[in-house]
Amino acid sequence: MKAIWNNTVIAESNDTVVVENNHYFPADAIKKEFFEDSVAQTSCPWKGRASYYSLSVNGEKNKDAAWYYPEPKDAAKEIKGRVAFWKGVKVEK
Repeated sequence: MKAIWNNTVIAESNDTVVVENNHYFPADAIKKEFFEDSVAQTSCPWKGRASYYSLSVNGEKNKDAAWYYPEPKDAAKEIKGRVAFWKGVKVEK
């Protein structure tokens, strides 16, 4: 699977985990040069607290377009150490 934004592959892996129709990529599959830590956080009743990354690709920013669960609840332990995308990021084979 590939995550693509602004015509650039920002993550690529054959080992994604799908939860609620989102592909979670292993952290080592993201191209870190395009990711910036964000202060944003949200909470999910069954997954726990999510943290975010903003993307910076070819001079354009996509705020809080990737998220991850640093310490997911037991029900979502399979996504620990993984990153998912939204806000216009295409995930495809």
